[in-house]
Amino acid sequence: MKQTLWPLLLLCAAPVLADTLPPPALAAQALLGQPEVLAAAHRINAEHARRQQLAAGEHEWTVRAGTQRRRVTPDNTPASGYSEWNLALERPWRLPGKARTDNALGDSGVSLAETTRGDTLHEAGRLLLKRWFEQLREVTREQQWAAQRELLTEAAKAISRREQLGDAPRIERILAEAAVAQADAQWQLAHQRATDASDSLKRYYPALGDSQPTLPTSLPPLAGDEASWIAAILEHNHELTLARGETAHARLQATRQQQDRLPDPSIGIQWSRERGGEENVVGAYLSVQIPGGARRAMSDTALALAAAAASQESAVERRVTAEAAASYRAAIHGRQAWEATRQAAAQTQEAARLSTRAYQLGEGSLGDVLQARRQANEASLAAQQAQIDALEAHYRLLLDTHQLWDLD
Repeated sequence: MKQTLWPLLLLCAAPVLADTLPPPALAAQALLGQPEVLAAAHRINAEHARRQQLAAGEHEWTVRAGTQRRRVTPDNTPASGYSEWNLALERPWRLPGKARTDNALGDSGVSLAETTRGDTLHEAGRLLLKRWFEQLREVTREQQWAAQRELLTEAAKAISRREQLGDAPRIERILAEAAVAQADAQWQLAHQRATDASDSLKRYYPALGDSQPTLPTSLPPLAGDEASWIAAILEHNHELTLARGETAHARLQATRQQQDRLPDPSIGIQWSRERGGEENVVGAYLSVQIPGGARRAMSDTALALAAAAASQESAVERRVTAEAAASYRAAIHGRQAWEATRQAAAQTQEAARLSTRAYQLGEGSLGDVLQARRQANEASLAAQQAQIDALEAHYRLLLDTHQLWDLD
């Protein structure tokens, strides 16, 4: 009768598929439809409009009109009155060097907005990967506990039948039912977490539909060394590109403020009619503001901000380089941890098989078998989680080098 137990207590590996990630078309649709990505796209349109604004300049034509009444009282003569009016048209003129800098600032603003959208899209891809693998972790854990519960339930039924036949003590049935209750409690928790993770994924990414993650049987090796992967990440890193663009933009703004220390001249023409039309005057004029300390202070402020942007760029480059190295090592060590935990799971499975075989031959106890089964289940859970960690680190590395979902 004991022979009916050991096949039930050995966990058979379920078949796995190679479709670990959502289909590329659905992933692209989900990412491009994220509100933060759409907002970044609208900011590009805003920067295009701002570029047109900078190209046109802020100076506009001004029309001045006025009227007056002149009263003349010569000696010993009656007073005379005249209606008079004047009209002027004037406009400040932007110096040529300032116009070139404004055009460069407009182009720089558009470039920054495009880089910001790329960075937003990349971060959305990272978040999608994270949530996708969170769901995979919870679904895998639920499946593992469901299988464990099913195996223990079948074993408990077999022991209950043996007790009815007088071939097993009552204590064995109690131990088996307790193991089933523990497995059921763990499955209930895992089922709730898996349901929450799946619901969260659907709410954040409705475009993915009912796509379900699966575990592959293997993971392709990473070609190249650490230095080559770090270089590839730095080459495609939007955050670093954005920091460099902000430094260049700040320097352009500093240049523009330095140019503004020389005020733009205003040129105008005017007409006036005086003494009731006896005198008609046409003239032109030029006016220039006298610069003061405010212009110098604004220039100094812009220079300081440009220096701060350069320092911030260095900090971003240092941090991104460190994160790139950590990402590469995570992918390498994750693969090694997966292999180690997989071997450990195989060994505990073998130990569970031997323990069950010993119980089948009348050696050992059911408690030993259940303990071995618990250890085998824990080892399988650890191996699956290590596998998912390795997969996430692997695909994160591909995403950071634009080898995955490159939507720019």
